[in-house]
Amino acid sequence: MKRILLACLLAALLAPPGAAQAPPASVEESHLFQDIGRIMATLQEITGLKPLKPVASEIISRERVKQFLEDRIRDEVKPEELRAEELTLKKFGFVPPDFDLRKTTVDLLTEQAAAFYDYRKKRLYVLESPDEALQQMALVHELAHALADQHFNLDKYIQRGKDSDDGAMARLAVMEGQAMWIMAESMARQMNLSLKTSPALATYMGREMGAAAGQFPVFDKAPLYLQETLLFPYTRGILFQQAVIEKHGQEGFGLVFQKPPASTRHILHPDQYFAGEKPAQPPAPALATAGQYQVLAEGSIGELDHWILLRQYAGPEDADSLAPAWRGGRYRLHERKKDKRVVLAYASQWDSEESARRFFDKYRQVLRGKWNAMDVALEEANRLTGKGDDGYFVLRLSGNRVFSLEGLSLLNEAKAP
Repeated sequence: MKRILLACLLAALLAPPGAAQAPPASVEESHLFQDIGRIMATLQEITGLKPLKPVASEIISRERVKQFLEDRIRDEVKPEELRAEELTLKKFGFVPPDFDLRKTTVDLLTEQAAAFYDYRKKRLYVLESPDEALQQMALVHELAHALADQHFNLDKYIQRGKDSDDGAMARLAVMEGQAMWIMAESMARQMNLSLKTSPALATYMGREMGAAAGQFPVFDKAPLYLQETLLFPYTRGILFQQAVIEKHGQEGFGLVFQKPPASTRHILHPDQYFAGEKPAQPPAPALATAGQYQVLAEGSIGELDHWILLRQYAGPEDADSLAPAWRGGRYRLHERKKDKRVVLAYASQWDSEESARRFFDKYRQVLRGKWNAMDVALEEANRLTGKGDDGYFVLRLSGNRVFSLEGLSLLNEAKAP
């Protein structure tokens, strides 16, 4: 699933969410940055990575965070890319038809950020707050990003993952999960503990991060998709990093950058990362009238995306039991040249024919849930056709794959397999 905007902003604003909304403290009163040398020495001890240069630091207001995000969108996200991403989310049913992706994402990240590291300027920022304990935690998190950047170049790391939407989210989980793990480990050491010997602490930190993020009005009103994709790099990333450290020890800090995970499935199931499993690439179904359309967007749709989709429309039990059977997914968004009609072509692959049939049945619930009206024209064991809010659809099951075309002007636009 395309996450151009979220990936751009999260990668630029490498920040732990869940900042306290409190009156600011003046820069003059803050002694926060006096601890940087001591913190970096601790991080070197934890990771084995030696700091290569001093890290520039600054206290920043929440208003400046919002301006930073707006500037980054203007400079790096093309309007047509933003439009395509928003349309993709709407066609899948992740967000409502009137959803404003740009505004909501900026408002959400502005609300959530406690600090951030700008890997372009090699500078970290901590938000104004009277809560020095919160600032201290955020500073450790951002210094962990800075240390990783000095050794592995985070800009290049995230850019190299852009060929796979799902892979890019997995790389974000590496960056945020590692910073979360290091922050948690540094806190544990102050109590003579360690995540290496008390792995339940990693689970606790991930759970607490998710709970903290859900105490803010913008977050609470955001669609499930934005909530989950915002939290995933932190809450699941720290558990992935825990698994890597348990298996590889200190070498794991570099391994995840040298050998990145290929998908969110790798983050959710580290054993598959260790095994080197590669996502399947089922081809999106074709249009018989493809010459009348241009491709607006195409990419991968991963296990995380399917878990969110199933949770939203089928419920948490089906999401938890069926999403792990995902093995691959691709989509393509077509726009007809003459009238801007948008068609979603989508394919998913599963671990067995049985799992694919389960998803075929559940995807009917997705279709019915995301549209105000759904009229079925033909219902067969492996095929369902009809009409939804935005046009005709064809849903098909073939072996361990499920295919869907949605938004057609005529049913015969669906190309026969």
